[in-house]
Amino acid sequence: MSRRLLALACLGALPSLASAESLTVYSAGPGALIETLAADFRAETGISVNVFQSTTGQVMARLEAEQANPLADVVISASWESAEALHDQGLLHEYRSPHAEHVPDALKSDHYVAQGISALALVWNRQSETPPPTDWSDLTDSVYRDQVTMPDPAQSGAAFELVTGLLTALGEEATWSLIEALDDNGMIVPGPNARALNPVLQGARSVVFGAVDYIALGQQAEGESIEVIFPESGTVIAPRPMMILASTQRPEAAERFVDFVLSEQGQARVAERFLMPARSDIPGQRPGLEELTLIEVDSAAMNAQRDTILTRFRDTVNR
Repeated sequence: MSRRLLALACLGALPSLASAESLTVYSAGPGALIETLAADFRAETGISVNVFQSTTGQVMARLEAEQANPLADVVISASWESAEALHDQGLLHEYRSPHAEHVPDALKSDHYVAQGISALALVWNRQSETPPPTDWSDLTDSVYRDQVTMPDPAQSGAAFELVTGLLTALGEEATWSLIEALDDNGMIVPGPNARALNPVLQGARSVVFGAVDYIALGQQAEGESIEVIFPESGTVIAPRPMMILASTQRPEAAERFVDFVLSEQGQARVAERFLMPARSDIPGQRPGLEELTLIEVDSAAMNAQRDTILTRFRDTVNR
């Protein structure tokens, strides 16, 4: 082979060598978002992304099971507390993206940053025979008997955020009295977010107590007869932390992925899925932080009580 042909052959091999690099990303939903981000990132960088997408609980369980041989490079959770817990264990790689300058201080640290933000809401089926609720406590009324669902806070990081928000705003006695009254009124807790929403979409139930808003907003945009209602007394947000594991063997590629998700293109993809972008300079397609009445929660203090809170919740709804 001539030197010219050999050079051309080598140049032709470069793209395949570049695309041989890959990352593994574990992500809580939405599945369509991480798949789109992975495809966009590969198109821009040549780095492929292997995705494991599931609930926050299953993502964290998988990380724990793989502690002896970590496989993930980047993790995106739906629970801010999960990032704090991993950081406290010394399991996160320190990195702050240049794009994080556009992210509010409360939504970033030197080890993790919000990918996007959801809020908790009531989701009401407009074709039901029940009136539209305006606040959390409305659902204890007899008109909503056997009409309410709720995501399980043990399986949904966002639902756990809601319980901690209620504990913050109402206090322990009033919060557990509210959950008990909802249970007495026939509320069911069928599993993670999608399982709580499906009965309302199908008309078997009328209202979700503590729905993750972006899921319902997406369904509403597709023509479902539902309404997303943010309670008058306030709600909580569920920032979705994105973090690089300290065990990664590909830190530079992982940092590039974080940069890409926080880029204008990446944040526009986040907005397309009805999440609030983490960057304050990127417009959303739904109500933003400034339009919601928010309950401020001491996440660290609540996460320290996680097992106690989940046990109390289970005992209350399984009496």
